[in-house]
Amino acid sequence: MGYINESVIYNIYPLGFCGAPKENDFKQEYRLDKIYGWIDHMKSMSVNALVFNPVFESSKHGYDTIDYKKIDCRLGDNESFKKICKTLHDNGIRIMLDGVFNHVGRDFFAFKDVRQNRENSRYASWFENLNFRNNSPYNDGFSYEGWAGYYDLVKLNLHNDEVVNYLLDCARFWIDEFDIDGLRLDAADCIDIEFFKKLKNVCKEKKSDFWLYGEITHGDYNHWANPDVLDSVTNYECYKGIYSSHNDHNYFEIAHSLNRQFANGGIYRNIYTYNFVDNHDVNRVASMLKDKNHLNNVYTMMYTMPGVPSIYYGSEFGIEGMRTAYSDYELRPCLDLDSIPNPNYELLEHIKKLGVVRLALEALKYGDFENINIQNEKLVYRRKTDNQTVFVAFNLTDRVERIGFDTGCNAKLTDVLNGNEVIDVNGYYEIEMQPYQSRILVVNDGSFKVDFNADNKECKAVEAPANEETPAETENCCENSSDNAENTTKEIKPGIYLHFKGGEYEVINFATHSETGEKLVIYRNLHNTSEVWARPVEMFAEKVDVDGKETDRFTFIG
Repeated sequence: MGYINESVIYNIYPLGFCGAPKENDFKQEYRLDKIYGWIDHMKSMSVNALVFNPVFESSKHGYDTIDYKKIDCRLGDNESFKKICKTLHDNGIRIMLDGVFNHVGRDFFAFKDVRQNRENSRYASWFENLNFRNNSPYNDGFSYEGWAGYYDLVKLNLHNDEVVNYLLDCARFWIDEFDIDGLRLDAADCIDIEFFKKLKNVCKEKKSDFWLYGEITHGDYNHWANPDVLDSVTNYECYKGIYSSHNDHNYFEIAHSLNRQFANGGIYRNIYTYNFVDNHDVNRVASMLKDKNHLNNVYTMMYTMPGVPSIYYGSEFGIEGMRTAYSDYELRPCLDLDSIPNPNYELLEHIKKLGVVRLALEALKYGDFENINIQNEKLVYRRKTDNQTVFVAFNLTDRVERIGFDTGCNAKLTDVLNGNEVIDVNGYYEIEMQPYQSRILVVNDGSFKVDFNADNKECKAVEAPANEETPAETENCCENSSDNAENTTKEIKPGIYLHFKGGEYEVINFATHSETGEKLVIYRNLHNTSEVWARPVEMFAEKVDVDGKETDRFTFIG
């Protein structure tokens, strides 16, 4: 499937990111060189692919292209951008550009010629619906088609072979000049499919793993993403479902979309979708959420659902931004790492963990999808390959909850998102969920954990050292000897215990499982005494790994 399965994407709108003038003053500046100061930040999030929105010369916002072969002078020049691309590649970060092939700006050379020479212009056939008996809002003395009614965006005629060949030559130039690895195709739903087929052939001839994805806001994704056309599309259906299911406390919404798209028989199982929760066209997700406590779960969902996750610059800090009736500029701010407005560092650390986890787990990158337990405010789904099974669980409430699901095995679950906590399971299991918590649970024999090393240069799963005893068979890894259970019971006494995540619980009694003979601890939540639970004594007494440090799961405090 190419490099995209092994990717975490970062998306930058360069003109906004760099604080460039909103209208091109045509003064040579090298504002995009500021990207050098962000490379370590991106790598700290395990980012290994970067999407640049428009970088080529334009009059205003980048989508009104003047010259497809010239870097916008507000950002730099071709040589400076070539150096940027090389440095990104040297740091293991692939590069995708925004291919704006549906329309150009009014200062594009061919349209300027039409404005000057009218019917006699050799480029009169380059544009859609030119009519020299009408007029335009710019009083050109002729009319033409503008994208979505915006007359500063002049629609190209992609049925004209000369136009097609010109654009294909530009794509070749970008690959040869800047060594790019992929393209975002702007306004893909407006573009002739035959053009995309030709573009794909040209790009794949240059680089076999070149990745093309289209901006699609509605419709059947299979129309654009298939072996003959594009590799992928923007997943706007799940973008909306992710934030609104949290706002409405209705996980059935996103679960329905995920099932419709990716489960067995799902209509998009063969598409590795481009997943996002905000971008340069839509409101920042931190502004869309009614409860900012849901941000962590939103990103966990985006990183663990099928497809590739993408972060829009600054949103890893939880910054806000809303579009207005007249402008998108609030969505495209100039940002400096040392002065992020109201940064949410807890969210940033969560996203850093998600990046490591995603790249470490085969099931998240390649696995099948299945919903396991859907409730309004709780959700469990499974990602699975032949070699690995991962359960992802969510609690969007403000209280401790439990959610049950059939693990399908006698094994252990390692919560790689929360300190590599190891949980013994035997078929059906009810897992405890802290308020607003998500869990990423890997089925294994107890030896599995994800290594969150300091510099994030390696993102990997590790097994226990060879000299540690591990069960020979996963199916047997939950079996405990009765002697060990009895010895553990002697170490636990009634009283108050502090859970390693901060909750306080009271041990009120002990019990024996009627079917297995396993010894159980009976305890209750002191903050909600109606919640009474049972847990195997060995599990209650065991130590867990929290950020590389071993600590007691429960500590006696009185």
